Amino acid sequence: MNAFLSDLVVEYHKLQSLHWYVRGPEFFQAHAKLEEYYDGVRNLVDDVAEAMLMEGLRPVSRLADFLAQAQVKEASGEFVDASAVVEVVLADFQLLLDEAKEVKRAAEEAGSDLVAAKADGYIEHFSKAVWMLGQSR
Repeated sequence: MNAFLSDLVVEYHKLQSLHWYVRGPEFFQAHAKLEEYYDGVRNLVDDVAEAMLMEGLRPVSRLADFLAQAQVKEASGEFVDASAVVEVVLADFQLLLDEAKEVKRAAEEAGSDLVAAKADGYIEHFSKAVWMLGQSR
């Protein structure tokens, strides 16, 4: 779960950076949607860490550890066209969806009903976002 948590933390900051640096004709829509996305991911970060603690696991908590374990890559910190942002976020959310499915599978194998149930919510969250982003292409 630390890999999933790490990807969520990096994704949160990436979405925030994209929110600041998005530009183009769809600026207003993308700017607002990115804020909605990073607020949602921030809530998931806390939820995953607390679920880990309830299961007796130790969530990583240092930035260096998050970056070392994450598959999600940081944003460049450069301006990005709103149409390109859709592709970036779609790819990241697909990765997070795949990870959420893996978390559920591992939780079921380990008999962790709490984590398996929470993973259903993560799967639902990212499935909807992936579908919606795919519709905007």
